[in-house]
Amino acid sequence: MELNLIKPLAVFDLETTGTNVATDRIIEISIIKINPDGKEQVLTQRINPVIPIPPEATAVHGITNADLINEPTFAEAGPRIALFLNHCDLAGYNSNRFDIPLLVEEFLRADIAFEVKGRRFVDVQNIFHKMEPRTLKAAYRFYCTKELENAHSAEADTKATYEILKAQLLCYENTEYTGADGIPCKPVVNDIKALHDFSNQNKNADLVGHIIFNAKDREVFNFGKYKGKTVEEVFSLEPSYYDWMMKADFPLYTKKVITAIKLRGFNKNSVSVT
Repeated sequence: MELNLIKPLAVFDLETTGTNVATDRIIEISIIKINPDGKEQVLTQRINPVIPIPPEATAVHGITNADLINEPTFAEAGPRIALFLNHCDLAGYNSNRFDIPLLVEEFLRADIAFEVKGRRFVDVQNIFHKMEPRTLKAAYRFYCTKELENAHSAEADTKATYEILKAQLLCYENTEYTGADGIPCKPVVNDIKALHDFSNQNKNADLVGHIIFNAKDREVFNFGKYKGKTVEEVFSLEPSYYDWMMKADFPLYTKKVITAIKLRGFNKNSVSVT
């Protein structure tokens, strides 16, 4: 089955130095860009992270510091990657929680323009876990009836993810799903917006889900002592909480979001005073 696309879809996977979005780095990225006319383009790039790769990370993906010594840094490779992803929706496996936030973090660190607003995010893992809770290797076996060779190679995982997404569309065509609201629907359809809506667990204001939108479409904290409280209210009552977050080990994109909220509140107060 070919994907029904209005704009290009970039299916991608990262190999990294670790799993901390705020501090770890990309060492390999592979992207399959599927255009609305069905034409596919592939970009695979190894990246020098400029920090040591922990042995436990190398044990997973097999990439060492010596392998990357002559590779470009993200600051050097990033403009080409951003151009390749121009106007693309994004898809991956666990991409909403990890790959997309880390990729955006790298763009911000390198001061490379990359706008996430207006893009749809399709997380194949979330679709999979909602319909058939398993791992990527099991998903590939289940949907594609093949064994995943060379797992933890970015390109092999990316190709597998793309094949799984197409197989999911066939497997769950006309399949009914009942969500938390108790209303049955048929959510897995050949439409990127519908897949975006279904594969997202929360309506995130940032990318990693520290800040989410509540039922009234207001940004609220999704962690800590103020979980469920609106960000604007907390910053108004306890301005030092904003300062703590800006100094703490939060992703740059989360800090960008809370700064915009703080400025919005400041502007409201300024208007009220005048």
